[in-house]
Amino acid sequence: MAMMKMKINGYRLRALLSTSLSSSPFHSVPSRTFSSSSFENVGFIGLGNMGSRMANNLLKAGYKMTVHDVNCNVMKKYSDMGVSTKQTPFEVAEASDVVITMLPSSSHVLNVYNGPDGLLQGGDLLTPQLFIDSSTIDPQTSRKLAVSVSNCILKEKKENWENPVMLDAPVSGGVVAAEAGSLTFMVGGSEDVYLAAKSLLLSMGKNTIFCGGPGNGSVAKICNNLAMAISMLGLSEALALGQSLGITASTLTKIFNSSSARCWSSDSYNPVPGVMQGVPSSRNYSGGFASKLMIYRDLQRWS
Repeated sequence: MAMMKMKINGYRLRALLSTSLSSSPFHSVPSRTFSSSSFENVGFIGLGNMGSRMANNLLKAGYKMTVHDVNCNVMKKYSDMGVSTKQTPFEVAEASDVVITMLPSSSHVLNVYNGPDGLLQGGDLLTPQLFIDSSTIDPQTSRKLAVSVSNCILKEKKENWENPVMLDAPVSGGVVAAEAGSLTFMVGGSEDVYLAAKSLLLSMGKNTIFCGGPGNGSVAKICNNLAMAISMLGLSEALALGQSLGITASTLTKIFNSSSARCWSSDSYNPVPGVMQGVPSSRNYSGGFASKLMIYRDLQRWS
């Protein structure tokens, strides 16, 4: 009898847990399978140090591209390559099945989506099924935009896509990985949509990690940035101290990379000129990640 009561209580507990999970706003219940076969036309907005290299890898993968950037010289470069260029984000959206944005900050992303001639300025009817933001921005902005996109409807329904959706998919790896197509994507949103977009993301990277509901990709990225910034500061101070006391940065780096100080900053992105080729420090720090992009003025609003 005691064993029977334990089994019944166990069933009740599992039922309660199941109900609790299904009521969570970020719990994804697979209801239908999304297909990536309709991602023929890819729009890309933001062709800076990172975005240009990501777009180039999509071109190499054979995607039909439509691009936009505020830099006229960059636009001309892509036009000369035979890539379709548009003057506004809205025009990019009208020509695309999926739109990827890679921009410096939350304010830039909001302007591209909600500003004059922005991606969402067509009203409730949208052409793209999918929007992917790979910018490093605050999670609240990612979540608000995901809601705005999901409240719209598609001009033309394709397969199981009933409404447009958005993924936040920031990246790690820097310019070097963007060039090599070896970025890591941290993705927030619907897991079904993530799976449909995975092959597209892998045209620009080598790793994709699903982080949970909308905004969780952005959460993962800012946490990763925090840890990386701390390690970079510590490494830089240690290398500066060692050089001031008479040991070369190259020798110290060899020691760090074979001992407990080893980290990404030491073995893949060394900050001292001449120690490592192909990184910003070897080219007068051009093409690196600006430290100001790690500063979030609205930290106090995060929840």
